[in-house]
Amino acid sequence: MSDDIARARALLRDAATAVVLTGAGISAESGVPTFRGGSGLWGQFRAEDLATPEAFARDPRRVWEWYAWRRTLVAECAPNAAHRALAEWALHRGTVTIVTQNVDGLHARAAREAAGEDDPARALPLEVHGSLFRDKCSGCGTRSDPVPVDATSVSTLPRCPRCGALLRPDVVWFGEMLDQHVLAAADGAAATADVCLVIGTSALVYPAASLPLRTRAHGGVVIEVNPEATALTRAAEISIRGAAAAVVPQLLNEG
Repeated sequence: MSDDIARARALLRDAATAVVLTGAGISAESGVPTFRGGSGLWGQFRAEDLATPEAFARDPRRVWEWYAWRRTLVAECAPNAAHRALAEWALHRGTVTIVTQNVDGLHARAAREAAGEDDPARALPLEVHGSLFRDKCSGCGTRSDPVPVDATSVSTLPRCPRCGALLRPDVVWFGEMLDQHVLAAADGAAATADVCLVIGTSALVYPAASLPLRTRAHGGVVIEVNPEATALTRAAEISIRGAAAAVVPQLLNEG
């Protein structure tokens, strides 16, 4: 075991409270694609041209067709060892807040799998950019579990049972504000955490990228796990180079 991993293990073990920030890197080993560019039917479209309120207003059928395809691909991916280790840690510790920039739902799946018949709430993440696997009403804003999508025509698209407006994926699109309640909860956790563990994120997308700095400003310690150096590396007490699925279980295994 390297000195950095040993030091990080000790800090995480002794922390009364902890916040975890994860990005795309934690899900890369689960095979979650980036959905940018590529070949095939959707290779000609940019995410920025489909993931907007304007695109949905202009052509909701096409947007839903794209998201239904994305859901199918991501549903075939499974939580990896890093997701599972974090879920177990959060369930057993009870003073851990997981914050994710990902919309793939893998943290939530890992939490439910780890909890079994118990309540998974303590390991469910704050999803700052929403989730592919949740619907939201474009009219009244009601959130709900995902329903099957028939994108044959606009008339067959899913609608809100409460107000009749079109449902949409519950993800934050380009040009939209993040959920202020989620942000406030994440900021509060970061501001009171003894340790902020940052996994698989370039630390460039704000406001989520500011969370480790909040922990540091209030006297906490930042630990980074990433294959490469990032904008956060200089602010981290410990920066460990490696893949999340290999490193994170080593940090959190208390055996």
